[in-house]
Amino acid sequence: MRTTNQTIALLWVCCLTAGLAGCTQNPRLASNPGAAWPGGQPGVAMAADPNSLQAAQAQLADLERRVRHLDDNNRQLHTQLAQAEQQSQVYKDEVNLMRTQLAEVTGRMQEAHLAAADAQQQFQGLQASSRFRGGATITPNTNLRQAASQLSLGGLPVSFENEAIRIRIPSDQLFQRNSAQIAGNAAAMLDPIAAAIQQNFPRQKIGIEGYTDDQQLYGGMYGSNHQLSAAQASAVFEHLTRRNNLPPQQLFTLAQGSNYPRGDNTTAVGRAANRRVEIVIYPETF
Repeated sequence: MRTTNQTIALLWVCCLTAGLAGCTQNPRLASNPGAAWPGGQPGVAMAADPNSLQAAQAQLADLERRVRHLDDNNRQLHTQLAQAEQQSQVYKDEVNLMRTQLAEVTGRMQEAHLAAADAQQQFQGLQASSRFRGGATITPNTNLRQAASQLSLGGLPVSFENEAIRIRIPSDQLFQRNSAQIAGNAAAMLDPIAAAIQQNFPRQKIGIEGYTDDQQLYGGMYGSNHQLSAAQASAVFEHLTRRNNLPPQQLFTLAQGSNYPRGDNTTAVGRAANRRVEIVIYPETF
């Protein structure tokens, strides 16, 4: 910036000097010196005008003052630019720090959710091995084991695990993917289960447990697999109590999310096996 301003000033000085010098090189003066200056003597050159020299010097001084002013402005702009870059870096560092802290908080929340789910599962297991609430009674487990071997529910897997009967229903046959909306053909699987409960286990406590695979959810109504499994378990609860008229006090729901997988989540077949709703018939009565 300073070099450019100095160049402009020098050009101005050269122009002024050339203008003054040109006055003494007029062809008319060379051929007839006296004619160029009225009242002058032939052969005698007139001296340069002092006023012109003073004006040129004043213009030169003004140009130099402008150059200094531009230099000052240039330094101020460079200082302001450096300060703006430093402030921008400070903001970037603060944003990165906030992102790191947010990731840490999110991780701690996920750990807390998992710990809460595990604690809930342990509590449910304690209930299943003793009495369910205050007035529950326990029926002989041998009866449930025998009943599990006799249940036929259209090919749905039935097993006797931890003193309870478990009926596994693939979620993909009950709901649209990542949804808790009961599909139209879900009644064909849920109605026979409700009929078997009414006929063989009218007093048993019935758990409805929702499970998912471990894949991240994108879009949709649910922000986590636990939320999705809770909504699906609740949808089955509503179907059994409203359509099949099972007593609401007989049933309860449990959201497991991606906990306790039955298949390998690294394969499509394993993930499909993990997306399920399990109807659990406990030995406790209500």
